[in-house]
Amino acid sequence: MLAVSHNEPGDTVNHVSDIHTELSTSSVRAQVSAEEWQQRVNLAAAYRLVALHGWSDLVFTHLSARVPGPEHHFLINPYGMLFEEVTASSLVKIDLDGNKVMPSEYDINPAGFTIHSAIHAARDDAQAVFHVHTAAGVAVSAQAGGVLPISQQSIFVLPQLAYHDYEGVALRDDEKPRLVRDLGTKRFLMLRNHGTLTVANTVANAFSQLYTFERTCEIQVRAQAGGGPLIHISPDIIATSAEQARGATRGGGGNLAWPALLRKLDRIDPSYAD
Repeated sequence: MLAVSHNEPGDTVNHVSDIHTELSTSSVRAQVSAEEWQQRVNLAAAYRLVALHGWSDLVFTHLSARVPGPEHHFLINPYGMLFEEVTASSLVKIDLDGNKVMPSEYDINPAGFTIHSAIHAARDDAQAVFHVHTAAGVAVSAQAGGVLPISQQSIFVLPQLAYHDYEGVALRDDEKPRLVRDLGTKRFLMLRNHGTLTVANTVANAFSQLYTFERTCEIQVRAQAGGGPLIHISPDIIATSAEQARGATRGGGGNLAWPALLRKLDRIDPSYAD
């Protein structure tokens, strides 16, 4: 059964030190494979980067990554922990039914479980699933026209963009088939009236895609605020965006930028890797 927290907001704060005591870096690292530990470090880094960019919406958004191996397990944030506090050790490992695979003082966000479990179960390539609800992302998700082809960033999103209509807070299992159907094989999903989501084969690529998606939305909202007519990019240019991206990023924006982003985190606060 899915473990859902019923603690009051003030209660969860007191558990931050407890979880680091219960699940120290050495104890968790000793229990998992080297591949899982690396996935934990990368996902914890992604949480810290989302916090740095101001995309976290307190504790109410979520990023997940599949645990390497034959089991259908994935990692997600401890519900109630600020993204700037997330570490490799504190990530909660669960199965597709929402059961904790390793002990944790924290429960998980039930809406996060619904969305992420649906996509991880349906897509073998969904090694990482990132979802946020920023002001710009939600603003564009509420626009009937959705993402407009008005920026260089948008041309990398549009060919891989799908939409899913809002059905309320994602707490019901019966929404999963519709979510999976609407996403299809795409890498970007606009959750109408809700926010943005990316699916990728690595944590690095999921973050790179999220960055591009969010920048697309920010630029669109600012361009619209100018009040003047907007210039749309030609569909012919958008059709070649994948080729352009490969040429500009040496095969992948995530692979190119990720080591530099980790160096940035190491300068600011290397505790994400604990």
